[in-house]
Amino acid sequence: MTPFLVDSHCHLDRLDLEPFEGKLANALQAANDQGVGHMLCVCIDLEHLDDVLQPAREFDFVSASVGVHPNETEGHEPTIEELIKLADDEQVVAIGETGLDYFRSEGDLEWQRDRFRTHIAAARETGKPLIIHMREAAEDTLRILKEEKADEVGGVMHCFTENREIASCALDLNFMISFSGIVTFNSAKELKEVAKMVPSDRMLVETDSPYLAPVPFRGKSNQPAYVRQVAEHVAELRKTNLEEIAQQTTDNYFSLFGRGRN
Repeated sequence: MTPFLVDSHCHLDRLDLEPFEGKLANALQAANDQGVGHMLCVCIDLEHLDDVLQPAREFDFVSASVGVHPNETEGHEPTIEELIKLADDEQVVAIGETGLDYFRSEGDLEWQRDRFRTHIAAARETGKPLIIHMREAAEDTLRILKEEKADEVGGVMHCFTENREIASCALDLNFMISFSGIVTFNSAKELKEVAKMVPSDRMLVETDSPYLAPVPFRGKSNQPAYVRQVAEHVAELRKTNLEEIAQQTTDNYFSLFGRGRN
């Protein structure tokens, strides 16, 4: 029996569909064939929100989020009230992705921190968990999460790449740690150590597809089916089996986002 897996973070509206005869349904079937029974399609700007919501409306094993990525500078800047209204959609289970990214953005980034606070406020109002993007901004990200009482709703540190100390701080703030294909890279030594120490009831797996394909597909376009390789590697690191990691991360996902198995 193929283990039931959840891809807790993917961008279905941005997948390369050429290998799937141009059809999203074929890409989703390929994921289903690998045991991926649920996927969270994550929003990064409001201009393409309909494209994010469409798979969730069409397929009962897909959910969606609403939010504006910290690096987005061209699109609409949402207010707290707008995010609350958009999150009222029955397909939306989370706010984000949001957070801070000091790697790709330069200069005075107070606007990025303000946007982050807006998303946290919307999450607290709606009671929906946060999807956090954090890159070279761990100190400020954790500080703002604490200041804005984000622990009241919790969420996930998506595509986590930091060390054990940062992971512990995030866990203390009521956030889960999600591992992407990066954990399979030989260079990700510190991250592999994090994967070994995170409590089993506080971890998720994801692809972040179409980005960051895991070994042995590194360098290729990523897809939800490859979350199996992430889970297999985490199982290897933790000296357990795929079935256990699949069961635990699936339970964790539905516990956090509150949508039962289909």
